[in-house]
Amino acid sequence: MFCAGHMRQSVLNVLRPLYLLLLFSVLRPGAMIAQDIDILLRGGHLIDAKNKINGRMDIAVSKGRIVKVSPSIPSEKAERVIDLNGLYVTPGLIDIHTHVFVGPEAGFANGFYSVSPDDFTFKSGVTTVADAGTSGWRSFPLFKKQVIDRSQTRVLAFLNIAGSGMTGFPSEEDINDMDARMTSLVIGQYPDIIVGVKIGHYRGSDWTPFDRAAEAAGISDVPLLVECHLPLLPLEGILSRMKEGDIYTHSFCVASDRECLLDEKGRIKPFVAEARKKGIRFDVGHGGGMFHFNVAIPAFRQGLWPDSFGTDLHRISMNSGMKNMLDIMSKYLNIGMSFEDIISRATWNPAQSLKREDLGHLGEGAVADIAVFSIREGRFGFIDAAGYRLDGDRRIETELTIRAGRVVYDQNGISARSWLENQTIKF
Repeated sequence: MFCAGHMRQSVLNVLRPLYLLLLFSVLRPGAMIAQDIDILLRGGHLIDAKNKINGRMDIAVSKGRIVKVSPSIPSEKAERVIDLNGLYVTPGLIDIHTHVFVGPEAGFANGFYSVSPDDFTFKSGVTTVADAGTSGWRSFPLFKKQVIDRSQTRVLAFLNIAGSGMTGFPSEEDINDMDARMTSLVIGQYPDIIVGVKIGHYRGSDWTPFDRAAEAAGISDVPLLVECHLPLLPLEGILSRMKEGDIYTHSFCVASDRECLLDEKGRIKPFVAEARKKGIRFDVGHGGGMFHFNVAIPAFRQGLWPDSFGTDLHRISMNSGMKNMLDIMSKYLNIGMSFEDIISRATWNPAQSLKREDLGHLGEGAVADIAVFSIREGRFGFIDAAGYRLDGDRRIETELTIRAGRVVYDQNGISARSWLENQTIKF
């Protein structure tokens, strides 16, 4: 008679080798990558602030995602291997202050001010931008249709409290069109795209526009982005009304004494220091006229560093003292900020500011938005918004940009094969 105990033992005898084979396959080097690798980035110096990595790492990409980060990854299953020895690898950069929408109405943003995001992002290592209030709750659906849905660049948005967005004066100052409820309703419809509320370009002394923008941000639990284009509202009052996590942009400019973070002796104003302690984030917002070395450098030396390198990039600023995000980062490199700190403020910091912690890092499972840089040494000049020059000896340059696992920019062909491998002419 065949007992149940013998049957169980027989089954175990059959399954034990299979179990040991499976265990060995899981523990052996490289087995964590279950699928084939689309791109293996080998030998680059990875800087990833979230994951506290600052050293040589290999990165495996499959189906648009990071599948492994390790000092050494076997290349047998890699479809393409890109050698990055001597180069820096970072998460794709995040620019939290751009203008990439041409609104439906004539005025400030109609074909004169905005640019298409794919025209400038990838060549700068930028894979995500946030539009700084060019659209409002009335015009956002058109912005989404015309720009966001058609761009390879990930486009997020701060929604202007002015219903039609940046359409110029007087419509942009129409308090009747500043509706906190409608603004919050539209944010609720697009929670994965709209990351905050923006207030700026208001020349009155009434606090109503500011308060309505803050109300909309509070209802939606998103940050408030405040520009310094509020000349009749005192800076101390503005910062006191902002909450932890809100963002003040155009931080290092001398638009006026009322709006400058420094006093007449170049010292950080006490209420600015208090705002920093409260958790207010300070963005560069360079633009064509909103960044000055005689504010940025004294502020830096006193410990007031930018939390992000928003460019305020538009058709005018991109051809002025500010060329792109790398230009701002290179300025701070020559001012004295370490490259590691710069990358943190270009990736993980802005991801946190936007409450998009799925971005700005290269942890396993993250979307494969990757930038590769070199630091060129030589003699360089950097210009601020007033036309003054900072001399420097280093400039950050993009070598390669990957968006969602696909190479979208390659300055020197490091991801391509030599033409000598394809000498046969095929008609």
